[in-house]
Amino acid sequence: MIDAHCHLEQPDYDRDRDEVVERARKVLVAVVTSCSHPSDLEKSFEIAGRYRGFVFLSAGIHPEYVKDVKERDIEEFMETVKKRRKEIVAVGEVGLDYHWVRDPGLRDKQAEMFRRFIEFSEEIRKPLVVHSRGAFREALEILEREGARRVVLHLFGDKNLAERVAENGFYITVGPIIERSKVHKKLVRRVPLERILLETDAPWFGFGRRNEPTSIVSVAEKISSVLGIDFSEVWRVCGESAARFFGLESVLPPEKGSDSSEV
Repeated sequence: MIDAHCHLEQPDYDRDRDEVVERARKVLVAVVTSCSHPSDLEKSFEIAGRYRGFVFLSAGIHPEYVKDVKERDIEEFMETVKKRRKEIVAVGEVGLDYHWVRDPGLRDKQAEMFRRFIEFSEEIRKPLVVHSRGAFREALEILEREGARRVVLHLFGDKNLAERVAENGFYITVGPIIERSKVHKKLVRRVPLERILLETDAPWFGFGRRNEPTSIVSVAEKISSVLGIDFSEVWRVCGESAARFFGLESVLPPEKGSDSSEV
């Protein structure tokens, strides 16, 4: 299994990041950490380099920060990522956030930045990780208009758009929120299992304590319960989908009966 989205660059992990990663190694084959602010980019590259082969990096500018970043910040961010594109597996998280950003002018700026990152992801040939809190329909419409193809909708939360997401060939991620959200339970029933990736969004969603990538086990357990299928099926299918999406097939263990040696 792969934790498709967490934030190992956060200061919550500064004191014991090595221990957090070691605990994750016992459960997972890979972790994708998401840099979402220009000030965290260099630190994120360092983390991915330190745990090379297990921690992989996606990089983008979170739409919540639209009011803070200047044009030069965006340009320099894209320039650095383009030069080091072999060190990342995706662009994101980028997109829209209407929950925290209410100002119409700032929402317009979000949309403009979002379109730029969609184009950028195509330019450097990397898949796109999309944040769309409070703007699920609006983000989906932009993705469709811009012709985006390789997309995962991070913690997507509109069950009424599930079929449209699948028709576009997009993926969604499901995280610990499914343990408490009726909407997300309904969503996983409407999206094909093959289109679901599992994530923790750690260190958040710990429900009163710091979250870690290892909590992805409980996410898979809940989906197994909701769908009435074996945990092993959720673990295998969602893990394989994450590997395909991020181009990480090499981290998966060999299939049983293959000639490959065990890992």
